[in-house]
Amino acid sequence: MPRPKSDIALDQVHWGALKSLFPYLLEFKRAVSLALLCLVGAKVAGVGLPFLLKHIVDDLDSAGGAAQAVALPLGLLLAYGAVRFSSVLFGELRDTVFGRVTERAQRRVGLEVFEHLHRLDMDFHLNRRTGGLSRDIERGNAGIGFLMRFMVFNIVPTLVEIAMVVGLLWWNYSAAFALLVLGAVVAYIGFSVVATEWRTRFVRELNQAESQSSSRAVDSLLNYETVKYFGNEAHEARHYDRELAFWESARRKNRLSLFGLNAGQALIIASAMCGAMVLAAVNVTRDAMTIGDFVLINAIMMQIFIPLNFLGFVYREMKGALANIEKMFALLAVEPAVSDNPDARELEVRSGRIDFEEVHFGYREDREILRGVSFSVAPRQKVAIVGASGAGKSTLFKLLFRFYDVSDGRILIDGRDIREVDQQSLRRAIGVVPQDAVLFNQSILENVRYGRANASDEEVMEAIRHAQLDDFIRQLPEGADTLVGERGLKLSGGEKQRVAIARALLKRPPIMVFDEATSSLDSRSERGILAAMGEIAREQTTLVIAHRLSTVVDADVILVMDRGRIVERGAHGELLARDGHYAALWRMQQQEHSAEALPSAVSSV
Repeated sequence: MPRPKSDIALDQVHWGALKSLFPYLLEFKRAVSLALLCLVGAKVAGVGLPFLLKHIVDDLDSAGGAAQAVALPLGLLLAYGAVRFSSVLFGELRDTVFGRVTERAQRRVGLEVFEHLHRLDMDFHLNRRTGGLSRDIERGNAGIGFLMRFMVFNIVPTLVEIAMVVGLLWWNYSAAFALLVLGAVVAYIGFSVVATEWRTRFVRELNQAESQSSSRAVDSLLNYETVKYFGNEAHEARHYDRELAFWESARRKNRLSLFGLNAGQALIIASAMCGAMVLAAVNVTRDAMTIGDFVLINAIMMQIFIPLNFLGFVYREMKGALANIEKMFALLAVEPAVSDNPDARELEVRSGRIDFEEVHFGYREDREILRGVSFSVAPRQKVAIVGASGAGKSTLFKLLFRFYDVSDGRILIDGRDIREVDQQSLRRAIGVVPQDAVLFNQSILENVRYGRANASDEEVMEAIRHAQLDDFIRQLPEGADTLVGERGLKLSGGEKQRVAIARALLKRPPIMVFDEATSSLDSRSERGILAAMGEIAREQTTLVIAHRLSTVVDADVILVMDRGRIVERGAHGELLARDGHYAALWRMQQQEHSAEALPSAVSSV
């Protein structure tokens, strides 16, 4: 089975993503400057070590007696130890100082991506795969840490160190040594670049395979109950194993390509070192070089190829890190379909009047959901919207909350087009009880407090009482501190709905929207919630979207929708008297209620 194509070309790495890291470096200018000074000190000390070693060997070789052998190079030995310690110390100081810059960059970018994801529109989040998205962000954040640490203080400094070594060899010995080192470096870097570019596609395939398998596992576990309902454990396992098979294949390709890269680099290093040592040995036999010079060449070749080998690792890992972070930076480039105008101002709700004026909308261009919907909700009025499934009731709420923008027409609150106001202020003004209440894996108390984060425990408990949730909480061993589980799975549908209602009651906004708010409640709880909703309606503008008509009989105005249009409007009694769509729906639901009540009545006889 072919893999789905990645949204980013496999042969392309966006080096431009590095530009996004520069502002984080400039934020800590002093720390970066100090780290650079430590870097220079470490490199100078590192290059000087082989030359100190040469003089130590030559002094020992030329010394006559044992006492003289110890006395002559003693100062050089002490200097060698001091320089080696300085090299390590400066390196550690560099990493310690720059660590703060790296960690702050990871924190800032991670927060920026998190905030940006919350700014994106509903369509993006409906089409996302949570497991793969979280995996991309995790790998991207780790990749930023790697790039900040290694690219800035390893690639350029290593190239500078190589230039210093080549110049010193040319000056102190001959062009042959310098050209040998330079040729080996060029060959090593050229091979590393070509081979790394070649294997980047395997890194990408592996990342994509990991994201796909992670997404599949998360999707399946989040829908644990559905899997059990239909006995599809084996079906899920087969799909997950198929994703793991792609991961296994990608992992094998990645491992074999890494073997080829490492083997080629090792061959170039071994050949260069062997050639340099042979050339040095020939010069020693001809008395053109001393034993100390031979040791210096050996030491300096090791000195240069250790960081060069590390440079290959850094470049290879940097390419992998870029492949990891580019999806995360691509997220930042996604423009939300719903955005504020540059001159958008905060919405100040004075009365809470809502007007829909000739609103047209479709989730897709070829399928219109709303067709010229117009109605008004007066301040402190309770308006209900009813109709068959798919009539467009919930779409009206999504447009009011600006999850989407209208295709044509406009929506007004207190006479202001909601597209001209700040989204945050708009959403602060609207309280929502959704049809499907999804809770955080925290306590009941904290889930209710989410409606107003700074609310006191007393205010939270009052909202819980209004939502008819206090009797249920008293039955729990841990009371309001009981954890609800991931997505509220430890609670029943009705219990979750009451938590969502309490949360909205705590918010106390000027406009309230109930989207099938009592759909999961029993008759007793429903009566209590309807009473609470009645209290709210006297103080706030209330919009109720309902399928069960018995819950909206007290509404000031009932709007009946059918196929994206409002076909009837009026109070409950008026609509029944007209004997139209609403009356037909009412009779059908009454018959269904009677049919459901009949078996229970028979069983009680």
